[in-house]
Amino acid sequence: MILFDTHTHVISPDTATYPTDPIGGKQSEWSRERPVDADGLLHAMDAAGIERAVVVQASTVYGHDNRYVAETVRAHRDRFVGVYSIDAMAPDAVERIDYWQGQGLYGFRLFTTGSTMPGQATWLGHPDSYPAWAHAEALGIPVCLQMTMDGLPVLRELLTRFPKVRVLLDHCARPDLTGGKPYSAAQALFDMAQYPGVFLKLTNRTLEAAAQGESTPKDFLAAILATFGAGRIAWGSNFPAAAGTLASLAAQARTVLGDLSEAEQVAIGHGTAKMLYPFARAGAAA
Repeated sequence: MILFDTHTHVISPDTATYPTDPIGGKQSEWSRERPVDADGLLHAMDAAGIERAVVVQASTVYGHDNRYVAETVRAHRDRFVGVYSIDAMAPDAVERIDYWQGQGLYGFRLFTTGSTMPGQATWLGHPDSYPAWAHAEALGIPVCLQMTMDGLPVLRELLTRFPKVRVLLDHCARPDLTGGKPYSAAQALFDMAQYPGVFLKLTNRTLEAAAQGESTPKDFLAAILATFGAGRIAWGSNFPAAAGTLASLAAQARTVLGDLSEAEQVAIGHGTAKMLYPFARAGAAA
């Protein structure tokens, strides 16, 4: 099964050149305990049989300083695409988007929750962020959104205002899946399928959540496939934020996806990722 990983992170050992400046003021524990640099990620990908990966800015380490992601992608364009972080509320948000796109990165991340920032940030959907959303819509730039289910009403308003924006929900917006079928507590997530620009990242975090309580990964996968379709779902490991080797995370994905049709495996494994991101020479892996 060909896998393109849509959610990885890199941490530089060079703290002088790349000092920490985490969003929320607190560095994540995973980045201190198990940092992986660009070379380490490449080695892990080779061991896991992963052809290409999206390197997502580690917001809980570098904030909006995306230089290390840019350097990583610049050195390995045949394997990586980079997603940068911005402050969408900043007066120069549009200029920062243009700058990082010009540095070879593709698509920006809005970080509104996380391990160091529990809850849902209230600035999501503020009018000051509209220029960034409008720019993403005009240029076809995908938005990687780290959020909770509590932010979905605001996201619906944003997508009504900017209907052509493509949004990738990190960890499927962290739904409560413990009740199992029919996943009533996650209904707001399923309702997002009416917006064609909404895509789901099926990550290790989501698969673990889907194995809790009355839920199983197979049941949850069947539910999102029936609602969104495989062409709007992309796998991501969340390595190294997720504990364990990348090979083990990839093996988990291959096991969960293994019972699907070949077309569904292709879409979730790498097809959706190829459609959203400009992977170099990605056509060779079709």
